[in-house]
Order: sequence, then structure tokens, then C-alpha cells
Amino acid sequence: MKEKSIKLQRTESLLKELIPEALSNLSDSRINSITITDVDCSRGKNDAKVYFDGSDYSKKEIEILKNLLNKANGKIKSYILSVTGWYKCPNFSFYNDELIEKSKKIEELFAKIAKEKGD
Repeated sequence: MKEKSIKLQRTESLLKELIPEALSNLSDSRINSITITDVDCSRGKNDAKVYFDGSDYSKKEIEILKNLLNKANGKIKSYILSVTGWYKCPNFSFYNDELIEKSKKIEELFAKIAKEKGD
């Protein structure tokens, strides 16, 4: 894992707070309550990967959500620029955070093992 500067980490943290705010201001009920799990900015802050929790959705629904989020990209950027006063905002690309699903499966396996040991 590469080391990130404090400034870059601060930017990521701020975006992680502001993106859900921007989504909640949108009229589309399918995306205004999505949980943002992580934001990963590039070094120059030109691009940012935004990860969302898609564990409650099917693969087809996740693709629809990605398309909706990509269409709302401009509105999200406008909101962030107006709130922060930045002169430039990263371009966002949206991804389903699969680590959440993997961790749930691991927890289920541990629970199963614990149950078998108890029997």
C-alpha cells in the first residue's frame, strides 16, 4: 500500500462526508440514500474512486446504480465546489465495495465453525 500525504487523506475524508450530502439533495430516491464506504483520490486529486455499499442489491441493480451515479456526477461536483470553495473538484468514478460482502462471508464462516465446535 502506498503512503498518502496528510493533505490527500484530509481531502478523501472530506469527500467521504460531502458526497452523501450531495446525493441526499438529489431527487432520485434510488441513489440519495446510498452508503459511501470509501473515497480514494489520485495523487493530483484529478480523479477519485468512490466506493459504495451494494450488498443489498443484485448485480443488475448495482449496474443501474453506477449509471445513475455517473449521470449525477456533475451535480455532485457542483455541490462540493459550492460547499468547499475549491476551484477544482475530482472526477468521480463509482464502484461497488466488495470488501463488505467478503467480510460478511468470512464472519458467517467463523460463526459456522464456532457452532460446529460447540456441538
